[in-house]
Amino acid sequence: MNYLAHTFLSGNDDELLIGNFIADGVRGKQAQAFSPGIINGIALHRAIDAFTDTHPVVAETKNRLRTKYKKYAPVIADMYYDHFLASRFELYADVPLEIYTSEVYKLITSYQAILPARVQHLFAHMKQHNWLLSYAQLSGIGQALTGMSQRTTFNSGMETAVYELQENYALYEQEFALFFPELVTYSEAFRKTLL
Repeated sequence: MNYLAHTFLSGNDDELLIGNFIADGVRGKQAQAFSPGIINGIALHRAIDAFTDTHPVVAETKNRLRTKYKKYAPVIADMYYDHFLASRFELYADVPLEIYTSEVYKLITSYQAILPARVQHLFAHMKQHNWLLSYAQLSGIGQALTGMSQRTTFNSGMETAVYELQENYALYEQEFALFFPELVTYSEAFRKTLL
């Protein structure tokens, strides 16, 4: 899953959200430098990734994308799923996406001093260009995929992935609708183990 899903799946716990948000920028023993709540968020992020990576519905999405996008298929699938979460946010959340994303940016900003350098750099761009809100629109997903494509070492073709999404929109939407409620249930259960 991508940034919007990871923050959303953290529930209402600030430190859990921060840990979940920074997890990809934290390696090995670096996690020990953070508070227990943030360490739990890092664990939640990794559990979400493991659940997602082994889910049969997600495997179908990735396999369809792999023909054209090879090793970048999982990244594209994550972006598609964030689009469906953003565009249908009111089905899963009690607040509109615009308010939710504003609150998330405010929270992460308040923890800015402890964010790993790589995450600080990424967050500055995310906030400036309002990535989390932009995911709700195909144009936002298209811009995000193009930006990622420009940063890859090899020709990823990710800049064309928005057209694949448009062409097979109902199919990807159906896969998300099957998968995401299960991920929500799994994440809620995992959070309870962290208490």
